[in-house]
Amino acid sequence: MLTITKALYDQIVGHARKDHPDEACGVVAGPVGGGRPERFIPMLNAARSPTFYEFESADLLALYREMDDRLEEPVIIYHSHTATEAYPSRTDISYASEPDAHYVLVCTADIDGAGQFQFRSFQIIEGEVTEEDVKVVELY
Repeated sequence: MLTITKALYDQIVGHARKDHPDEACGVVAGPVGGGRPERFIPMLNAARSPTFYEFESADLLALYREMDDRLEEPVIIYHSHTATEAYPSRTDISYASEPDAHYVLVCTADIDGAGQFQFRSFQIIEGEVTEEDVKVVELY
């Protein structure tokens, strides 16, 4: 289960909505071994595409160095889908390289016609996708 604060949840959704119609992407870091998302880090989608996201390699390298210095790890790796449901694509699955991370997808398309968005979390380990519950809390 992914437990996330309302503030972080709102930041992820806000980033996805702001970057629409392009896919948004980013990381939420937390203390190594703690599994608790704490620090919101929106990233630039280097692909600037409505159907694909890509972290800028120099930005990603700098982020991992910064997380190492701060004794953090990526707890959540998120991106948005702008026209399809919030479920990992084959490309998303092939790029999933953090077995301990929660992969969050936000769909900014009006899939159900009610103006709602989807916020879903997955574990992706060795190509196997498992959806998990999301619990939004005010504080940890």
